[in-house]
Amino acid sequence: MRWFGFGFNAFGQIHASEKVIKDGRSDVTKEVKVIHPTELGKHVDTNGCCLQTSQIRASWSRRASLHLDGNSSMCLAGYGTGISNGPCGIPMEESHGCTDAHVNESYLTLVFVDRIECWNLQKEENTLSWSMEIKPPSESSETPVNFPLVFGGYIAPKPPFYHPLSPQLKARSLALGAEHAILLTASGTVYTWGLGSHGQLGHGSLTSEEEPRAVEALWGMPMSCVATGGWHSVCLSDGGDLYVWGWNESGQLGLPSRGLRKALQQQSTQQAGPLCPAASTASPEGEKHEEVFISIQAFPALLDVTPSCEIKTASCGSRHTAAVTTTGDLYTWGWGEYGQLGHQMLISSDEPQCVEFFKEQQMRVVDVECGAWNTFAAVIKEDVA
Repeated sequence: MRWFGFGFNAFGQIHASEKVIKDGRSDVTKEVKVIHPTELGKHVDTNGCCLQTSQIRASWSRRASLHLDGNSSMCLAGYGTGISNGPCGIPMEESHGCTDAHVNESYLTLVFVDRIECWNLQKEENTLSWSMEIKPPSESSETPVNFPLVFGGYIAPKPPFYHPLSPQLKARSLALGAEHAILLTASGTVYTWGLGSHGQLGHGSLTSEEEPRAVEALWGMPMSCVATGGWHSVCLSDGGDLYVWGWNESGQLGLPSRGLRKALQQQSTQQAGPLCPAASTASPEGEKHEEVFISIQAFPALLDVTPSCEIKTASCGSRHTAAVTTTGDLYTWGWGEYGQLGHQMLISSDEPQCVEFFKEQQMRVVDVECGAWNTFAAVIKEDVA
């Protein structure tokens, strides 16, 4: 499996140019926007073996690459790591044996079989800020959960790190946005709580919720996956349908965005010149058609991806969204001014569009992970008959 990245690269979290690495410079790379999907560098261990990247975790300025083969470990790339340390980043000795991780602008959280560790990245030398023992899966009779869930609660990206959850929820997975959370239960029910000012909780209002509350609009439809961005949320049904809600200012819901349409219209007018007449919105019969634009979608909306396809997994950036189909295609939409949509142009879109690069290279996308302003895709080579 190979990983590719595109989008915001101001701190070398996707890749650093060969000149930067050769000169041993540790300042910011000049290639701020990576608009072409670029393969991530590989890490070689002390024995000269090339380690496979199993998972990527990303924040605004950093990327954590998890190597789960052999003696599992993690490499950190981006802000504060020093670009001269190579294309994969710095191998963290403290990460040996970890099974998962989470990284943000202040802390690195490492997950081990028997404990959780949170490291402060704001200090000159990495400092262990907090740790908690957990029960290994073999010692627990409960169903295994996915991080940031732990038995009895979940781990937040900033202090206080541990938050308890009612065992009655039977939580299976959890996604944390800027200031809200979305939880999936074992039965496929979706709960949300936190800030609701942009409709990101899906309850039909802009009010906040202190405690988990079921999203009633999805009641009776079992879900299989949840994801959240800065101020929007998505979930997948067992049948591969994609539901979206929250803020749509940048088209991150894949619904018509007034701001994006105005920007595209102005750009087209400037390119065509002042003599080009404006497009009419009137029909041949003289009837005017007013398009409905959506800034905030407070209820879950079913998003049609054309051509019709079944979604396998999805991920959210701050203001963009990515989804992988069961056939191995990657679709992206939303804010794209750093190239994070992968269409090799600095454009935004309020319609899901297939990233043609991987199809042209006969690659099948199997997973996707969005950073705040960039995107990382895992691919395998497509079998050609």
